[in-house]
Amino acid sequence: MHIAITGASGNAGTALLRKLQAELSQKPGSLQLTGISRRRPDTSRAPYSGVEWHTLDVGLASDRPLLDAALAGVDAVVHLAWQIQPNRDLEQLYRTNVTGTRNVLAAAGKAGVKQVVCASSVGAYSKAPKDRRTDESWPARGMPGSHYSRHKAEQEEALDAFMSAEPGISVARLRPALIFQRDAGSEIGRYFLGPLIPRLLPGRLRVPLLPVPEDLIFQAVHADDVADAYWRVIDQRASGAFNVAAEPVLTPQELARILRARRILPIPMGLLHAIVGAAWRLRLQPTDSGWIEMAAGAPVMDTGRARRILGWEPRFSAAEAVVEVLAGMGTGEGVAPSPVLKPRNVPSPAD
Repeated sequence: MHIAITGASGNAGTALLRKLQAELSQKPGSLQLTGISRRRPDTSRAPYSGVEWHTLDVGLASDRPLLDAALAGVDAVVHLAWQIQPNRDLEQLYRTNVTGTRNVLAAAGKAGVKQVVCASSVGAYSKAPKDRRTDESWPARGMPGSHYSRHKAEQEEALDAFMSAEPGISVARLRPALIFQRDAGSEIGRYFLGPLIPRLLPGRLRVPLLPVPEDLIFQAVHADDVADAYWRVIDQRASGAFNVAAEPVLTPQELARILRARRILPIPMGLLHAIVGAAWRLRLQPTDSGWIEMAAGAPVMDTGRARRILGWEPRFSAAEAVVEVLAGMGTGEGVAPSPVLKPRNVPSPAD
């Protein structure tokens, strides 16, 4: 089977390559892998070695011939390419996230692939109550105050249109919770907290007081477990939407336990929204307040469909995934061969 992965050097893409390389080690010759990214990783080092690489921008019309060539002869396309930063350039983000998705789908249809698997997100969903689980039937129309959520909703619309136009192609979409791993610590720190705050994280996580809204309730999943879900979808040629998240649901009480906080200081969600928005406008950190709106409104997902149909079960708890990424932020962890996941402090060749 020939599998092409867009965004193959990123957080989920690197984890998926690790998973596919492990499958290859068990069944040599069973898979042919193509990686597509804007910046080429060091292909001499795992998990990027043994992969045919194409360097291109999925959002650029001028790169469409390169994208068409990259997908020629491919059986399955896993579309993971997505941009979160630069947060202030919505035109660029839209080009990659929405136009890029449409370009990948058009190229996949032209190439006659058998399967398209797309990375959607919990952020694609419309606002939902936190006091019950929601399954894949919940509307995926996004939340208007978050550009990430709006773009994910438009991506879902593009997938729906593609399914109608290409009934012979199996189409699946994964809607994962926040994806964490230790190797993504530096990347996530850069994207969401800026260059300074991750350096202030202690080696041993412990805070005396946790100021957090009572209704800040969300889910997380380890990147390796997301990769396993992608592989199961490909291997079974499954279609449709799949929620992917680990247990437990992350409440303020659970976060306090993870961080060993002595007590929780409840603050209004509106106050957190205002603080983050002001800090973003002052360029003190790179995350706009739309991320708070999305966190406040995102559903608590029911993952029963992935468990029933795919046989998927996470190996890591949500708490373990959070501990890993926070530790990775504090120590500047990353994957040196990947331009996306590069560690905070990359040793010089002489070190």
